[in-house]
Amino acid sequence: MKNGPFNPNREKPVVHVVRGADAYANTIAVLKQFDLSPVSGKRVLLKPNVGRMAPAGSGVNTNPQVVAAAIDAFREAGAEVAVGESPITGVKTMEAFELSGVANVANERNCPLIDMDERSPVITEVPNGRVINSLKVCADVFDFDFVVSIPVMKIHMHTGVTLSVKNMKGCLWRRSKVDLHMLPQLEGTADKSLDIAIGDMATVLLPHFALIDGSIGLEGLGPGAGTPKELNVVVAGGDPFAADAVACKLMGRNAEEIPHLRIGAENGCGIIDLNRITVSPDNWAEFSSEFKASPKNLTIEFPDIEVLDKNSCSACQSTLLLFLQRFGESLADYIPKGERLKVAIGKGHENLPAGTLCIGQCTVKQKEGGIFVPGCPPVGSQIFKTLQQHAEQGNPD
Repeated sequence: MKNGPFNPNREKPVVHVVRGADAYANTIAVLKQFDLSPVSGKRVLLKPNVGRMAPAGSGVNTNPQVVAAAIDAFREAGAEVAVGESPITGVKTMEAFELSGVANVANERNCPLIDMDERSPVITEVPNGRVINSLKVCADVFDFDFVVSIPVMKIHMHTGVTLSVKNMKGCLWRRSKVDLHMLPQLEGTADKSLDIAIGDMATVLLPHFALIDGSIGLEGLGPGAGTPKELNVVVAGGDPFAADAVACKLMGRNAEEIPHLRIGAENGCGIIDLNRITVSPDNWAEFSSEFKASPKNLTIEFPDIEVLDKNSCSACQSTLLLFLQRFGESLADYIPKGERLKVAIGKGHENLPAGTLCIGQCTVKQKEGGIFVPGCPPVGSQIFKTLQQHAEQGNPD
């Protein structure tokens, strides 16, 4: 996909920002800044970020009122509209739609909801990919004339931020999303292969329009276990990279410092230099409020825990973070005095210390000598129960 009629001047893209207390009204207002007539008689797929089981207002998923306004605006422009998602591993699409509130606003409007994991994928070549040469793309994507990426503003512990470009990773079929986390380091660069892969992905899977929900975002331990951050803005643009660059600034970041955005821009997918982007209103930068970064070392947050993370995906990362937040204070009884509890996630471990808590199916090869919790991913209560059972077996009465 390449930018189309919503970005007529590729060298000087236009991005609009609207701020206000009403997310629905903000979205309608920002979309009115664009000529949406090219969608008349066409099919439009709205791709929000509803990849996790989280309620509205948590900052984890896209605000349902932003989705509602997008349905109404594109329909008013004459489009046939549907909402689709392929969530992270372990999450059922329709259940996520229900909990997020998106199902409610879609059902009120008789707007179809699509579980994009149901059909077989379309193998899509990535001709100039540096770390990937093909992708398993959800087949539904190709049934639509236009794709609108509707992410929520979030900090991401591995990619810095997740916005409209990275949100398209939710168009990759089922577990193939995880493959981007398992790539070996590319020689001759300090960039992580995950970031390079997202840049590669953008050359073939770029939305036609970006509509970024900044009503309530997520800071800190994103993308799934952070703290809600109220900003009350909506950002829109026909160049997703330009829209992401403006959103980065509103979050207190520079897009040039977000590797996947820098790499994608270098690939010619869009523009992130704010000096080359026309942004309205003129005082838009005054809406900025810095989002807290994700801690580089989780032992700062959880001093009795040593996290061993090698090539994990965001599903296990979020599971681990939620587990630690919920059960962290109860773990002291299961950690030998003066020691740390070692917790491993990810598929890339060769050897792990004895007694390591191995979370998720990717650590199955390391379960001998460790405490293995199966699942993809397991839930926090299951992890805690396994730890309790191990302690009881090791200390019989």
